[in-house]
Amino acid sequence: MSEAPRTGRRTPPWPPVETEPSELHPDAPGPGVKLPRHYDECFGCGDIESGLHMTSTVGEGHVVRSQFEVTDAHQGAPGLAHGGLLACAFDEALGSAVGNLRRRPAVTGKLETDFLRPVPVGSTLHIVAKLDGVAGRKIYASANGHLDAEDGPVALRARALFVEVSFEHFTTHGHPDALEKFSQTGGRAREDWDINP
Repeated sequence: MSEAPRTGRRTPPWPPVETEPSELHPDAPGPGVKLPRHYDECFGCGDIESGLHMTSTVGEGHVVRSQFEVTDAHQGAPGLAHGGLLACAFDEALGSAVGNLRRRPAVTGKLETDFLRPVPVGSTLHIVAKLDGVAGRKIYASANGHLDAEDGPVALRARALFVEVSFEHFTTHGHPDALEKFSQTGGRAREDWDINP
């Protein structure tokens, strides 16, 4: 019995539409700058007990380097990180790149994650995110996740579409108590961002 021939999986082009280069904001942080938390209660970068506690730094070449340690609280299968949690980590890292380098509010429109190898509890995932292009309000970004070192084996890849929104997106859809807490705890003020009309 012969095995059916393997067909190579074709990766669609990225970005999937014609884009312009993603211009950095004049006040974007430069290489070596450690990025602050954008909100203390963010599951990705905040101080939530079982959160990711991600840290991010701007790297050379306008990338954002993020990392987090996979703990027992992050398990899916025994001893391995939960796939949805890893997607969350990429959403946080990619969002950090978009928000800090463009300094405009944006939300995730689409996130694709390719899982290439398991991520064990006790490992550290190093995520390198970059901006790939802009088409109107759409911002395309991608990232690789390396195991245990910035040059470690690639365990995951992700591509995302973010959409620029007005500040009112958050005041209209966010819970009023959370927005009040955000403004009282030193969260980014509206005037810190270039707000689109």
